[in-house]
Amino acid sequence: MNGQRGFTLIELMVVLVIVGIASAAISLNIRPDPGKRLRADGERLAHLLELAQSEAQADGQPLRWKNEAGGYRFVRADGQMLAEGPLQPRRWQADAVKVQVEPRGPLWLEGEWVTTPLSLRLRSGQATVQLTRTGAGQVRVSQP
Repeated sequence: MNGQRGFTLIELMVVLVIVGIASAAISLNIRPDPGKRLRADGERLAHLLELAQSEAQADGQPLRWKNEAGGYRFVRADGQMLAEGPLQPRRWQADAVKVQVEPRGPLWLEGEWVTTPLSLRLRSGQATVQLTRTGAGQVRVSQP
């Protein structure tokens, strides 16, 4: 008996359906979650605030954190922007981040070892991240 070898049309269709479902699942996971990007922004800012606090303690010069359209930067008391290194200006990864600082007013990172507690609330769309600085200078990130 001389049988032909190969795939049937049904087998090929099943493989194409499986490939289509797999590629659809992958494309859904590729799109970044805005909440994850905002959380990453919050984590990065928390580390940078602690670093800026340590730098202010080390050299005795206060630093100011300034929120700007699309990002933020650190500035010395004399107005000089830190343009290089880990405290260089940064852009938000999340879209249209709104920042609320409590207590209101400029956020100064001074050379004191005991700091004033503060909180920053970052909001992008429906996602919200809360940064809280303790009196010891530690910054914690949470989602309210």
